[in-house]
Amino acid sequence: MHLARRQLIAAAPVLALPACQPPRPQTIAARPACLPPANISASRVIRTLAGLRPYRAAGFVVRAEPFGGKRLVHNYGHGGAGITLSWGTSRLAVDLGLPGHGGPVAVIGSGIVGLTTARLVQEAGFAVTLYAAQLPPHTTSNIAGGQWHPASLYDPDQVTPEWIAQFEAAMDYSWRRFQIMTGDEYGIRWLPTYLQMRDDPAEDPGPDLANRYETDVTILGPGAHPFPVARVRRFTTMYAETGHLLRQLMRDVQLAGGKFAVRAFASPAELATLPEPLIFNCTGLGAGKLFGDSQIEPVRGQLAVVLPQPGLDYAFAGRMGYMFPRGDGIICGGTFEHGEWDATPDPQAIARIIAKQQAFFAGFRCTA
Repeated sequence: MHLARRQLIAAAPVLALPACQPPRPQTIAARPACLPPANISASRVIRTLAGLRPYRAAGFVVRAEPFGGKRLVHNYGHGGAGITLSWGTSRLAVDLGLPGHGGPVAVIGSGIVGLTTARLVQEAGFAVTLYAAQLPPHTTSNIAGGQWHPASLYDPDQVTPEWIAQFEAAMDYSWRRFQIMTGDEYGIRWLPTYLQMRDDPAEDPGPDLANRYETDVTILGPGAHPFPVARVRRFTTMYAETGHLLRQLMRDVQLAGGKFAVRAFASPAELATLPEPLIFNCTGLGAGKLFGDSQIEPVRGQLAVVLPQPGLDYAFAGRMGYMFPRGDGIICGGTFEHGEWDATPDPQAIARIIAKQQAFFAGFRCTA
């Protein structure tokens, strides 16, 4: 099974915060809450998108190895958790690569993982060049929904205790790092989130590693919420307007003296020609072909983006898919298509997403 979407040590001294404690949800059965329903319809769709998540059942890869006379550090395979884990796995990667290093650094890939890796390299005092076939806004990261919550990431039967330790360290650092970036500058904000639960509390899944990062957790029973489902879990987490965030990170890299070079690599031999003695591989799905990783596969996620709606200040996820309100539009999604390499939105799939969400929000029991 997968770490279900929305269901579900390396911190720098400046970010030292009290350890996160597991949430203790309360069940509230009868305190009706009215929220504005999302206005979802085909006539309000402003764009459609399809992104290919770089999924590995065995989890992301953060590993260092010799590379001819150079050193190569891998940082890829984040599934649907690239935004969430970006700072964290980049922290793990630079901690593997930088000790004992001298001279400039190359980062391959300019999505969220490449950009955060580059920033940490710069913060450690090294010059960096990012090499990528595509720059924002033309990366897979630009298509991400932007919720801070690990999702679509691994198969628990295929990961090791050592990998779980990496995962926990990555979540911890990333959670702390994103908190100091909240606000208009990076397009990151805290938002109440509602997750559909099983009708029968006895069937609820047990806690997972991500639950400790759900703050202000409450279980709302029938009559305590407006959604047309029996029970929901309410918590608060961070959301990023991904295009805005990537644009600002590119700015930060450039202001710190970093360079971008548009270049594709067809083989490791081409990488070996780079002048930098230390290379970070942040190529996402491309790492499969470039380095022969047969475990990585695309998982397509399709999105319909609906006109922004002032006053819509919560997110929802459940059997209807997921709805994340952002300044650049309401993100409506919910597909998880293994092995699909076509990054073109399917009109029929988009129509199903819209129809499900339109019916869901039409079923509200009360409105603001």
